[in-house]
Amino acid sequence: MGGLLDGRCVVVTGGGRGLGRTYALACAAHGAGVVVNDVDGAAAHAVAAEIAAAGGHAVAEPGSAGSWEVAARLSGTAELEFGRLDGLVANAGITHHAPPWEEDEARLRRITEVNVLGVQFAAVHAMRAMVRRGAGGSIVTIVSGARFGIPGMSAYGATKGAVAAMTVGWAQDCASAGIRVNAVSPLAETGMAALDTRPDRPALGAPEDVAPVVVALLSDATRGVTGRIVRFDGTDLGVYTPEALTPVTGWTARDPAESIAEALTRIGGPAAA
Repeated sequence: MGGLLDGRCVVVTGGGRGLGRTYALACAAHGAGVVVNDVDGAAAHAVAAEIAAAGGHAVAEPGSAGSWEVAARLSGTAELEFGRLDGLVANAGITHHAPPWEEDEARLRRITEVNVLGVQFAAVHAMRAMVRRGAGGSIVTIVSGARFGIPGMSAYGATKGAVAAMTVGWAQDCASAGIRVNAVSPLAETGMAALDTRPDRPALGAPEDVAPVVVALLSDATRGVTGRIVRFDGTDLGVYTPEALTPVTGWTARDPAESIAEALTRIGGPAAA
């Protein structure tokens, strides 16, 4: 094994299955030592064993991404096992498909705990390890097109919108420490993607097809790239940019509420777009 990540150590949360597994395997194939985390301990150990069988070096660290203690252990294991932590792929996440009025407190708390706090916990501990070492690093978060709205996935989309905001903010906070932070919005056929039942859902490729973008962002080949949200499906590559504020005209101060309502009605919303 060898490649863009030779001699590096990368932590992958949610690395026991789906896209997380492919990220872990791809990092190892490019020479990285990998700490494989998953709430399913057997799955984490299986991926670590798969990497070892292919000639790589990996260690499994089971546990919930929503645990502060587990997040600390991931960075600690990287330093103990590999002597360093160079990269984090904050991939762990959960979702479900339901109308918002059918949500309950436990489910909303759980999805926020894993998808938002879990990413924060892993990133905070990874940043601390990188700052201590003083050699910079790269953090890749995982977002989703659901943040722009997919029917039945509003809770999941909200968490991914939060991760996108954290990514851009962290990129600014971490620049002085030489730590880059970017997000990937992947498109691949996974069990989670199957929850999107829209008839116009785009055709998706294999999880293995999207892993190269994560490897690229973790490597020195993208030195200087930070604060970006990258969309990739294995074929088409794009970068989201903040939308410009579009002025709305045609309202007056005489009856502002009514005239603003009329102006906004002319624009319409997603259903009218």
